[in-house]
Amino acid sequence: MKAAFLTLGCKVNFYETEKIIEQFRQFGFEIVDFKEKADVYVVNTCTVTNMADRKSRQMIRRAKKLNPESFVVAAGCYVESGGDAMKEDPVIDAAFSNKEKMDIARQVVHRLGMVQRTTATEQMGKMFSRERTRAYLKIQDGCNQFCSYCIIPYVRGKGKLVSMPQEEVVSQVGKLAAEGYKEVVLTGIHLSSYGVDESDARGFVRQKGEPLLSVIRKAARTDGIRRIRLGSLEPRIISEEFLEKLIQVPEICPHFHLSLQSGCDTVLKRMNRHYTSVEYREKVEMIRRYFDKPAITTDVIVGFPGETEYEFEQTRAFLQEIKLADIHVFKYSPRSGTRAAAMTGQVSPELKNKRSDVLIADTETYRRRYGENFLGKMESVLFEETVVENGKTYLSGHTGRYVKVGVLTQEAQEKGYLENEIYDIQVQNILSK
Repeated sequence: MKAAFLTLGCKVNFYETEKIIEQFRQFGFEIVDFKEKADVYVVNTCTVTNMADRKSRQMIRRAKKLNPESFVVAAGCYVESGGDAMKEDPVIDAAFSNKEKMDIARQVVHRLGMVQRTTATEQMGKMFSRERTRAYLKIQDGCNQFCSYCIIPYVRGKGKLVSMPQEEVVSQVGKLAAEGYKEVVLTGIHLSSYGVDESDARGFVRQKGEPLLSVIRKAARTDGIRRIRLGSLEPRIISEEFLEKLIQVPEICPHFHLSLQSGCDTVLKRMNRHYTSVEYREKVEMIRRYFDKPAITTDVIVGFPGETEYEFEQTRAFLQEIKLADIHVFKYSPRSGTRAAAMTGQVSPELKNKRSDVLIADTETYRRRYGENFLGKMESVLFEETVVENGKTYLSGHTGRYVKVGVLTQEAQEKGYLENEIYDIQVQNILSK
């Protein structure tokens, strides 16, 4: 039988999908592209915005259109937020919450009446398919920050924090290294909370950073692993002590996705974020004292309830001041069940679009300027794939700072550059995302 998969949303979802794919392989399924006719379709959904909800519904229906006789599975965050409506949807043959994801393959096999295999090979499997050169390892789940706009704490464990044991992380990284991966990205729903199970009087995680540092150091010692990259971090985990120890890990990539959401303090307060713009700036400056030209990237939400033109311009000015390498811009989308959805002063879609367009245009400038810092410089590049840009063909890859660069294929062939290998090159071409 054939199974096809489609993933929406965060890196954690992509990691989980790959684990599910391997389970289906172990049950004898042939894995095909989502665009092909399959017997089983699995859509790993996202619910972070209304647009994500809409996309999830579209992909579920597209699967059924591709093969009306197929068994369609919806999984993940949109299943959590959709509740009974998802299970009652006639297009969906089975719906699985986040905590049920790792049981999808077994359940589908059972419901289709297939014979389950119980050989030892079921216990083995790759984290990612061979064509990938970068592996994502989810080491933490759950979030108890309860930002006023976010539904994720409610659909990812109801605020409960869960961390993969350090010995298991090391074991999984070892398996990835044995598969030939040079770079591992450690991810989580709230990665800064890895290994922390205590909270302060207000219920907020005590962010000392030592548990995460400890697992980073252990993972980095794995033979064959050349790079450890971190997923999204909360600003509060950044400290002198954290950076002093982190810089001693040569495998760590100088790339920090430091969550911001707004550069205006009044908006941050309404969002229930637990820092100010001044504190965020201090963290950025601190990172830059320890790492040379670090790539600091972030997320920003425009059109949050009550956001005035003045507040938006404060955010824009703040971003211009701190000069980040890249920004992911999101338009606020009300999520039922969150405090922000009930706030007054909801911003019109037209104004959200306008503000989003402004920040996206600014971001293109920031990204280009950051990349130009490395033209003519020697950088280590993990080559990944062949791409065509502006009519030219390149062997492309990313530096440790996640700048995408390319070498013309003829030159790459002459120098013997291979995919999934790291080389020191003189950067001549910065490629688009």
